[in-house]
Amino acid sequence: MTRRRPTRSADDLLTALGRLTAQALERAELQKARVDLAVALQRELLPAVLPDVPGLRSAARYAPARHGLDIGGDWYDGFWLPDGAVGFSIGDVQGHDVEAAAFMGQIRIGLRAVAAGVDDPGEVLSRANDLLLSMSCGLFATCSFLRFDPATGELADARAGHVPAVWATADGDWGILEPAGGVPLGILPGEAYPVTTRRMSDTEVLVLFTDGVVEGPSFSIEAGIEQVARLARDGVGGDPGELASQVIKVADLTGHTDDAAVLVLSRGHGVT
Repeated sequence: MTRRRPTRSADDLLTALGRLTAQALERAELQKARVDLAVALQRELLPAVLPDVPGLRSAARYAPARHGLDIGGDWYDGFWLPDGAVGFSIGDVQGHDVEAAAFMGQIRIGLRAVAAGVDDPGEVLSRANDLLLSMSCGLFATCSFLRFDPATGELADARAGHVPAVWATADGDWGILEPAGGVPLGILPGEAYPVTTRRMSDTEVLVLFTDGVVEGPSFSIEAGIEQVARLARDGVGGDPGELASQVIKVADLTGHTDDAAVLVLSRGHGVT
């Protein structure tokens, strides 16, 4: 004998619909709260301002990961060194959780501490690498560390597995700054990081970024870097903050779900 399912009244259906709607709204509010928490946490771990350096203008932007508490470990930093030079770093920690964000904060602090006593950017990365390995946390990070001398315009750069930067000048020249580097921080003990030294042109812009800006399912990292290069060529001599804002939007074109960071260093005259 087949038992008939009891007929539900319109009031019952409306009540059930109301309950489901309330649950959906509650989940949406919870998800928004999680996103807000992730963004707030990341911003608290990033510098509020960059150094005001004679002859050099700088700007940075950060875009959070797109999925709730997928807190990334991307960072940028800029700080004065004891000898009057300025240190800049940008990097990306493996993973997307609170542990990765905390590890990012430790790397930033570690780089600052080491750079205060070491002039050579390659040695800074080497010592930071050994420091991170001693912590035995199992995470690693890509990183570029730069040292800029305001008196000479000299820029020294060392790279630990990080994506290359893009540069452009007012005369239309441009290129990809891809110095020889070592493996990411936190993988191999005793790793050496070669240093590339060059003088920044008086009308040059240098754009550094994490892979979340230029790589995603929509197109390749090469296509992403070409997009950044085009923006850099168009942005020479302009407001570095505007250029950084334009570059961070490239991440939207890639279809990425990772977080993303951009750091722009600009020489020459223009809007501050």
